[in-house]
Amino acid sequence: MAEILPLTALHYDLARVGSLQDVVAPPYDVIDDEGRRALAARSPYNVVRVDLPQPAEPGGDPYAEAARTFRRWQEDGIVTRDEQPAIWVLEQTYRGPDGRELRRRGFLGRVRVTDYGPGRIRPHERTHPGPKEDRLRLTRATRANLSPIFSLFSDPGHVAWQALAPHVREQPPFGEATDDDGTVHRLWRVTEPQAIATVLAAVAPAELLIADGHHRYETARVYADEVGGEGPHRYVLMCLVPLEDPGLTVFPTHRLLTGLADDPARQEALAAAIRAAFEVEPLEDPRQLVPDRDDGDDAVRLGYMDARLLRPYRLTLKDQAIADAALAEHAPPYRRLDTAVLEALILEGALGMTDEQIDHRAGLDYARDFDQALEALRTGAADAAFFMGATPVKRVQEVAEAGETMPPKSTYFFPKLLTGMLFNPLQ
Repeated sequence: MAEILPLTALHYDLARVGSLQDVVAPPYDVIDDEGRRALAARSPYNVVRVDLPQPAEPGGDPYAEAARTFRRWQEDGIVTRDEQPAIWVLEQTYRGPDGRELRRRGFLGRVRVTDYGPGRIRPHERTHPGPKEDRLRLTRATRANLSPIFSLFSDPGHVAWQALAPHVREQPPFGEATDDDGTVHRLWRVTEPQAIATVLAAVAPAELLIADGHHRYETARVYADEVGGEGPHRYVLMCLVPLEDPGLTVFPTHRLLTGLADDPARQEALAAAIRAAFEVEPLEDPRQLVPDRDDGDDAVRLGYMDARLLRPYRLTLKDQAIADAALAEHAPPYRRLDTAVLEALILEGALGMTDEQIDHRAGLDYARDFDQALEALRTGAADAAFFMGATPVKRVQEVAEAGETMPPKSTYFFPKLLTGMLFNPLQ
């Protein structure tokens, strides 16, 4: 069983900084240089100054600068530490990439860092290797978790939310912020012991499935073992959302192929692989490219378009046996994933990509929404695109329970969690 505890948090003193709006930031890995400058300009205390640090002088150590900044904020009372442990309720009201207006609810606490395993914590995706060392250096410097990991647990009776709901209804939120996607993030602090006990009891028997933040969890594991012994460093900041929450949705991440335009041999290998494994159906409207997963049909379907002809096609796997043979070493739920079938038959099989090339995006890129993928084709930034369907949450759970990890970027859990709403001290 995973061990979950309330959080004695570090957080901004809103009387000093004005509001969460000015000091929070998106996840570090979606912030470019211009975005960082804009966030830093909002406030001298915006968390981007610590989470995506820059050295004070050219050639300096950005992590040392992050440590100095974060320590100074605490010494000056900009960031304060609670005296009471609490469960923090997070409500996110958002419009998804599909246009629907939804509300997702979860709560933040501390989770003991353990090895992955049944009944404890499972990953659901393979991770890219790059960011782990950066996040480890930042954790060593700040001795805190700056961003929460996003995980899922099963609570079919909605016991946790029923314990927290009265506290949400009876008091205004601790803080609120609206991100650039228009998502409204609201945060409540719940310190009442009985409510906390009920929430912890509801989660205690559950297995946790990491939805987003695999790098941060693996970094937390390495850091905990580096420090050794027992203490706060054995826990990591986590936001837990019930699998049964009606606002929990998963969106697809589309695949973009590059480097094909001047390589006729690879173009033909790609075309031959598509013809061999898939039924190819022309579509009247490019908007039909994204497969619909709501009908319960298990058939593997992909949308396909190349930059030369810009004609949309639907690809349907001719026989599940083709995927079963190509992925024979994997469990049945994995073999039905469109991302896994595409990786095995096209990326690795036809185009000869290695796992290392896929992990480092050599000849491969990603688009989080349909318009972005289409624009990449129209501008020539991509030579071809495969349009993926959304993976149902149940399928994500089945793959994880089978002990498998999905290919990178198989899921897009939206909205993201902001950095800077809460911090978890590790000492």
